[in-house]
Amino acid sequence: MKEKLSRSITTLGFSVLAINGFIGAGIFLLPAAAAESTGSFSPWMFVICGLLMSTIVLSFAQLASYYRGTGGPVLYANEAFGPLVGFQTGWLLYVGRVTALAANSNALIIYLSFLFPIFSDGIMHGFALSAVILLLTASNVFGVRSAMGTISVLTFLKLAPLLLFIVVGLAWIDVDQIFSVKDAPLDKVSTSLLLLVYAFVGFEGAVVPAGEAKDPKKSIPRALIQSVIFTIILYFLVQSITVSVLEQAGSSKAPLSDAAGVMFGSWGVLLLTITAILSITGNLAATFFAAPRMTYALANEKSLPAWFGKINEKYKVPANSIYFMSALALVLAISGSFVWLAIISSLARLIGFAVCMLALIKLKSKQDGLVEKVLQMFVPLLGLSVCIWLSTQASNQAWMLTLGFIVLGTGLYYLARIKR
Repeated sequence: MKEKLSRSITTLGFSVLAINGFIGAGIFLLPAAAAESTGSFSPWMFVICGLLMSTIVLSFAQLASYYRGTGGPVLYANEAFGPLVGFQTGWLLYVGRVTALAANSNALIIYLSFLFPIFSDGIMHGFALSAVILLLTASNVFGVRSAMGTISVLTFLKLAPLLLFIVVGLAWIDVDQIFSVKDAPLDKVSTSLLLLVYAFVGFEGAVVPAGEAKDPKKSIPRALIQSVIFTIILYFLVQSITVSVLEQAGSSKAPLSDAAGVMFGSWGVLLLTITAILSITGNLAATFFAAPRMTYALANEKSLPAWFGKINEKYKVPANSIYFMSALALVLAISGSFVWLAIISSLARLIGFAVCMLALIKLKSKQDGLVEKVLQMFVPLLGLSVCIWLSTQASNQAWMLTLGFIVLGTGLYYLARIKR
């Protein structure tokens, strides 16, 4: 199936997608949990987790420089290991994106309920979830420029207050406390890192619409590298300010809002609550843009029914894939909790990342010369090790549900093959 998508996304556009993938609900929900487990050492936990995840991000940047076309991980795994593995990789990452979208939709409504208590539970909670997902569906169906415009505006609106929080908060940082690592709780490092993985996933959405890039071999690697560096610095500063301002940051339900209240007063609480809403909405918009391109790519590879690959002739977008994801996300959002959906999202994506690391290792193994080969394989081997280690931290229940998704995906794959 020949690609008919518009090639109009620049480096800035891919950076926006990656940053929105990184910075969503996590920056407002994770600081308290990190502070509870590792205290004043928690800013460094974000740095450590970011550096570990950077091995995966850098590997994706290398893969993006080798391949041109829509699909990202689907394309990489398919070229390296064949259509079935390519499909399962894409399917797992798709599950990871949709479950994250459902989880963050719940988080968005939780924050909205602080401003509008009517949405806190019951029928109105479900109505609010439906409204959010339907509005995002409409934005994406009306074309790439409409979707990217929505994402770009939300990115600016969420980053501006966070940067203000950082600029003012720098004066509040207790340098001695942050840089005193002698009391680092080493026994809680692995548990905390597993939790913080959720802060550093979502970037893979930026490589999926490569077929809509003006120059994917240059723009995507550059965007990924810039985005991960920016995100590590942002999380480190936000966490440093939070644990310095709040003595009991670990027990706060809304740590950034509470910290803003100390620094700015009551208007600061309102500002950060609104920022949280905008941030999560931006993350949802980025996910809604990237994830349907995954099922579109799978349809291109004849791994899903042709229905998923149908393009809206007027707006040149994969409309049916957008509609399908909208319905699936709504069902998951209404039926699942934020925590459970976030766990499944992280595990599914780590498995998909591992396959991509193996694809890059296979590609690098063809290099001439032993020394050159070892050097080229070093980063993806580290990335693979990170994926395996973090995946082993997941519960048996999370593994069972993820395996259930794999079985479902396999059934859909063979059903599509029979129909083709």
